[in-house]
Amino acid sequence: QGGIVLANIKSAIKRHKQSLKRRARNRAVRSRVKTFIKTFRRALEEGDLQKAKELFPVVMKEVHKAASKGVIHKNNAARKISRLARLIEKAEKQAEAS
Repeated sequence: QGGIVLANIKSAIKRHKQSLKRRARNRAVRSRVKTFIKTFRRALEEGDLQKAKELFPVVMKEVHKAASKGVIHKNNAARKISRLARLIEKAEKQAEAS
């Protein structure tokens, strides 16, 4: 997304280009994380506990990767993973009860 650059100073033009690149990269990473989380949640909703268990480490890795790149804050990543872990524990308890 090029657009019109209002800056006249060389360094400001460069900064703008960099910000556009970073924005695109961050959006892609954030979108990827969301997709992984959605697939994980869908597996749980469908009652496919085995698939959810297989997906959990993959989702964790993606979330951690996003945090290490600075796309999301490390506490945000920890919160996301914690919530997903609680969901999987809840599903396991329900599976045992039934």
